Amino acid sequence: MISQQSWADARRLWDFQQMGHEVRPCSVAIGLGSHDLGVADTTVALYRDGMAPLIVFTGATSRTTRDRMPRGEAEHYRERALELGVPAHVILIEPNARNTGENITFSRALLADRGIAVSSVLLVCKPYEERRAYATARKLWPEVEWVCASESMSFAEYIAAIGDESLVIDMLVGAQQRLMVYPDQGFMIRQDIPVGVEKAYRRLVTDGFTSRLIPTANH
Repeated sequence: MISQQSWADARRLWDFQQMGHEVRPCSVAIGLGSHDLGVADTTVALYRDGMAPLIVFTGATSRTTRDRMPRGEAEHYRERALELGVPAHVILIEPNARNTGENITFSRALLADRGIAVSSVLLVCKPYEERRAYATARKLWPEVEWVCASESMSFAEYIAAIGDESLVIDMLVGAQQRLMVYPDQGFMIRQDIPVGVEKAYRRLVTDGFTSRLIPTANH
């Protein structure tokens, strides 16, 4: 059973991850691959709304996706977009990235190789990873303007959509840990972490939501 305190702490992390950016038209939309096909759906909806003329889907596979997305996250996202009526010629896929840093770096290289000028990027990801994705993108590609977007839904709605509450909390904890340790490793820009958010993170780690943590000297 997940305690009421753990639920409250997880919601606090969820809320902190939301960047609250106002979506506006950008040079390209980059959909970050993951287990969540909702990212592809959201990218398609933004394309239809005229928020980007070109889509890049990026991602290989991970331990979470190798079974459900055997052809790779980017390819499954592309297939989903085609099913939803997006023209094939506006979709590029980057099939090799295995983490958020590679998503950004490899997508940047792909666009450069195609001679596509980019001044702004609509960065589409899972709702609980907006801040992590933004901090990584700002570090690795600081020359462009980044606008974060994700599917508009509540924490409870996302839990219901994924169908595995412990997995979602584990991933929230993992995303929060990276916000705290990756700046020192040069992987992302530093973000101010409110005291209440850090305390919520520490309690969730103590309560065992640790499957997505990376090894560090201390969590």
